[in-house]
Amino acid sequence: MQIIDKQFINGTFITPHGIQQLELENPATGEIITRVTLADETDTQNAIAAANAAFKIYSQASLETRRDYLQRIHDKMTERLDPLLEIISNEYGAPQWFAQFALQDAARSWLVAREQVNPETFRYNLKEGTEVILDPVGVAGLISPWNISVWFMCVKASTALAAGCTVVMKPSELSARQNNAMAEIFNDAGLPPGIINVLQGTGDVVGSEITRNPGIHKISFTGSTAIGKLIARQAVDSMKRVTLELGGKSPSIIMDDAQLENAIPFVLQVGLQNSGQSCTAGTRILIPESREAEIIEALKKGIEAMKVGPSTDPDSAIGPIVSKKQYERIQSYIKKGIEEGAELLTGGLAHPEGLEKGNFVKPTIFVKVDNHMTIAAEEIFGPVLSVITYKDDADAIRIANDSAYGLHAYIAGADIKRAKAIAEKLQAGRIAINGFVDEPRAPFGGFKQSGIGREFGKFGLEAFLEPKAIFEVRN
Repeated sequence: MQIIDKQFINGTFITPHGIQQLELENPATGEIITRVTLADETDTQNAIAAANAAFKIYSQASLETRRDYLQRIHDKMTERLDPLLEIISNEYGAPQWFAQFALQDAARSWLVAREQVNPETFRYNLKEGTEVILDPVGVAGLISPWNISVWFMCVKASTALAAGCTVVMKPSELSARQNNAMAEIFNDAGLPPGIINVLQGTGDVVGSEITRNPGIHKISFTGSTAIGKLIARQAVDSMKRVTLELGGKSPSIIMDDAQLENAIPFVLQVGLQNSGQSCTAGTRILIPESREAEIIEALKKGIEAMKVGPSTDPDSAIGPIVSKKQYERIQSYIKKGIEEGAELLTGGLAHPEGLEKGNFVKPTIFVKVDNHMTIAAEEIFGPVLSVITYKDDADAIRIANDSAYGLHAYIAGADIKRAKAIAEKLQAGRIAINGFVDEPRAPFGGFKQSGIGREFGKFGLEAFLEPKAIFEVRN
């Protein structure tokens, strides 16, 4: 068992003021693998004070200094990708294919942010006599979830540092090993004290202090819509700038001209990505009535061919759920789907045979689903998919948009012009046609209750900057 009893504050691993401890299990075996001592309000206040002191210096640092720091972190991280992969697999059971992709993307985020650090980004002439300067907003509070914590930490912190902000990070306490490993990387990169602070703590203690403390000027939060609303309410008291990346119930539209040998693997991949523990997962599969029988048969065959197992097995397509609590939550949704009259195509309640010790869920598909059933309306965060039929393109668009969320959408079809026409009518922040694409320079975020603002590239960078205009009257 790994003991984590230090917090990374002001460039040093210190014994925290907090004394509460948390034990974490390997989700595949139930074995306790980590004991972490959590930060409290005092630790959070100390980290915020350190970040504010560092901001006075770092905000005035040259662009070359910012680029150097981003490069240093990238280089230190790439040296540790193999141990990071092992930590992620053991800590929350991410399938290896997904963990490898996420780690490579996380490491790349430091270089993508570095690209943005150039004079044209932060200062330009609007017209003669009018200059616009973009200043760093201040100390950024970065609050992120447990599903691939390393990725969220890197994407958020790299952008904040590129903007010239200093950082207080509160990644999920369920990701203590990942968080500690990233803190070690930040330490080894040799940045001045206080620029990055990492707190292991709970949302109701550390997260609440970050949200209400006037020493935090910007919050970037990824997590549930309910918590996002709470953060937004609390943040307004001190007029914090807020970016919220929240829940999703993304549609995957299979068009009537789709080639199923390509469409089925695509919609199953995006629907079950990270074992369904992803806000962007395409968990509502919309299929044309004219091809209902053959598509349902293909979906059943496809999902039953996917191996469920521990992440130590490279052939596992679907791993365990992060915790017993989350496992039980998913079971309750499956039960609710049955009670509300959806037809169980495959999967269902209880563990897969032979995997009773871990938090494994049977990959589940419901058919004959109405879009207003609980399983189609609420984010389940597990390997549970709902199949909904539609009559024509207009009906598919209507059903896809008939959701409180609007984070992501997917389309599978042969006629690309027609697919793009559908995409333009969807209320979603990102739409992928015929394959999963990750472009870190394109905006990421959602419509409606999927959030406020955007991350990634110049769009994400602007969220950490305050523009000011300087007017010069020439005689």
